[in-house]
Amino acid sequence: MRAMILKNISEVEDRPLELVELPEPVPGPGQLLVRVSACGVCHTELDEIEGRAAPTKLPIVLGHEIVGRVEGLGAGASRFKPGDRVGIDWLNWACGRCSFCLSDRENLCAEAKWTGKDVDGGYAEYTVVSEDFAYSIPARFSDVQAAPLLCAGVVGYRALRLSGMEDGKVLGLYGFGASAHIIIQVVKHRYPASRVFVFTRPQQEEHRQLARRLGADWTGSTGDTAPKKLDCAIDFTPVGIPVREAMRNLEKGGRVTINAIRKVTPIPELDYTEHVWWEKELKSVANVTRRDAEEFLPLAAEIPIVPETQEFRLSEVNEALVLLKAGTINGAAVLNLAD
Repeated sequence: MRAMILKNISEVEDRPLELVELPEPVPGPGQLLVRVSACGVCHTELDEIEGRAAPTKLPIVLGHEIVGRVEGLGAGASRFKPGDRVGIDWLNWACGRCSFCLSDRENLCAEAKWTGKDVDGGYAEYTVVSEDFAYSIPARFSDVQAAPLLCAGVVGYRALRLSGMEDGKVLGLYGFGASAHIIIQVVKHRYPASRVFVFTRPQQEEHRQLARRLGADWTGSTGDTAPKKLDCAIDFTPVGIPVREAMRNLEKGGRVTINAIRKVTPIPELDYTEHVWWEKELKSVANVTRRDAEEFLPLAAEIPIVPETQEFRLSEVNEALVLLKAGTINGAAVLNLAD
């Protein structure tokens, strides 16, 4: 099978992923063999490639927003049948026994495995996954549309759940890429009396235009003062400054939720009186659970969410990653392996 593999930690600009031929994987007990039709390109891959969240093995096939069809079943697998369309997300496996798994927090499991980081992912024509960590994809979505829902959508949904958002509140979104452009659609559907303010880098006018088209009540730059204090905010960016800016714009008793695996620059020093006092909260989002995907995918179909996508061929993934790092992807980048 064709696959793009990472052999060494490198800068994305070096275009380090190589197109190779690998043996088709064989599903083990309880696993599915999936022929990949689409795979999203996520910011987490930048962190893996550049070493901020380095893979646990090299070489490795990256990619964790996977849509495909079941082509084979390992011994004992019975949840799906050949031909079924399934999705695979970041959480590839969890132990099911530890205190975190037993309290609906399998995202914190110390033994958890992550797709494209600990096991081979979706930048390839085939992959395998435990049937317990695969999801049915609503028929409403094409393969390309469904791919970003499996990370940008699912982890964004978790960030929204953890933000304390309620109808009538003001929500700030810092950064407006793959995840934020999906979550604003959830907010506008679920919280119709809310207001959403979107903050981006000054040069990202296309992102602000997309935000306004999707219902943003105000758009501005990261350093701007919000027209009204934010009851809650989600930071989707890979840099540290928006955290301080969100805390500055936050209402008393509000919460800023950081939706990022890693930051490429540090969070600047926070002044206690200006940024933290008045019972303000700062909370991180660490990975996802199966519950997040199981709740979000039907909701995405109900709304329905319409992801904005930019398609690439498997061999073009290095170019997609460079554009993603530069912040010039409007919406979500997706590899279309069906072509």
